[in-house]
Amino acid sequence: MDRKTHEYLFDDGDLSAYRSVSCKRLGWLLSKPCVIGSYLRSERQLMARIFMKLKVIVGIIIVVVAFAILAGVKAAQIGKLVELGKNFQLPPETVSSAVVHEEKWRNTMPAVGSISAVEGITLSAEIAGKVTEISFESGAKVAKDDLLVRFDTVSEEAQLRALQAKVEWAQTNLARIKSLRTENTLSQAELDQAETELKQNQANADTVRAMIAKRTIRAPFAGQLGIRQVNIGQFLDIGKPIVSLQSLSPLYADTTLPQQVLAKLTTGLAVRVSADTYPGKFFDGVLTAINPDLDPVSRTVRVQATIQNTEHLLRPGMFARIEFLFPEEQTVLVVPATSILPAAYGDSVYVIEEKPASTNSPAGLVVRQKFVKLGRAKGDFVTVVSGLKSGEKVVSSGMFKLRNGMSVVENNEISPKSDKKPNPSDS
Repeated sequence: MDRKTHEYLFDDGDLSAYRSVSCKRLGWLLSKPCVIGSYLRSERQLMARIFMKLKVIVGIIIVVVAFAILAGVKAAQIGKLVELGKNFQLPPETVSSAVVHEEKWRNTMPAVGSISAVEGITLSAEIAGKVTEISFESGAKVAKDDLLVRFDTVSEEAQLRALQAKVEWAQTNLARIKSLRTENTLSQAELDQAETELKQNQANADTVRAMIAKRTIRAPFAGQLGIRQVNIGQFLDIGKPIVSLQSLSPLYADTTLPQQVLAKLTTGLAVRVSADTYPGKFFDGVLTAINPDLDPVSRTVRVQATIQNTEHLLRPGMFARIEFLFPEEQTVLVVPATSILPAAYGDSVYVIEEKPASTNSPAGLVVRQKFVKLGRAKGDFVTVVSGLKSGEKVVSSGMFKLRNGMSVVENNEISPKSDKKPNPSDS
């Protein structure tokens, strides 16, 4: 057995004097000389494990204590924030208000339509020819039968002179034959032939006169001309437009209405027409025609009103807003249109109510959201069919920053006034 095999495995610090002593020399002390080294090595490893476990336990205790302290601090902070939140009051929002009130509105029905002329055409050429004379200016007002355009009629006038000569000869010949017939010199057949020849020549002359008349364009009615579309010397084909002629007074206002209101419509019903071109100006008229049939697709009936346009402000083709005025009046609840909060699930308003004082807050005003059903509108106002009562106060501006139960204060000095006939200065 070599020396390394029998060398004691004592600790370097405690058994340094025996490191070089072999188990063979200490055999008289112990029956198993190498057991001491193994025992000391196991004890050293056990102590190391115990020390390591103690360090882990102490570390865990430190972490748990630190976590408990941190949790306690956070719990105290959260409790303090909760307590502050219970006592916190948002500052009231400033809004403007309006009172729900009753008014008597005339029962009306709005519609949109267009303006058309009672008499309006685009003059065109009936016969092809060359323009030799233009007797009007663009935009001029003309009377009935005023000359507008003349075409070249030289060949037709020559034909007319020749035919007039034939007519004169046929008249002379007929007179001679009639005198001879009274003397029974000629037969009745010859007299009939002379009369027929005269009529044929007269008809031929009338045909040429008609051709000359078609080459002369005159105003078929009084009105205002548009912009001319021809020039002197221009050759025009059949149907080529020359100029527009429109009668500006009176005018028609055409629109369509749903079949549900057909029972209320009668000729002579008053109408009021307005156009975006003249804000705030209305043109009065009457319902003059109701179409006897309805559109089978849209189930609407076409109606026509006649309006006086003495100032010639309205023009054919204009977009118009038409309001049918029924004779009866109706009591309605009215609120400003700005107080309505539209949404996909329904229209609503914020009603202002008084809040009594409590331990956490003083008395004041709060808002409560209510859903409403709306009726027709007039200017800046709208009628409420259901959801509100007369005398209630609603928010008229500033409702987009509100929520149910929020405190508010009223300030009606900065909000614009509502009007049934608004006319903004910058419109």
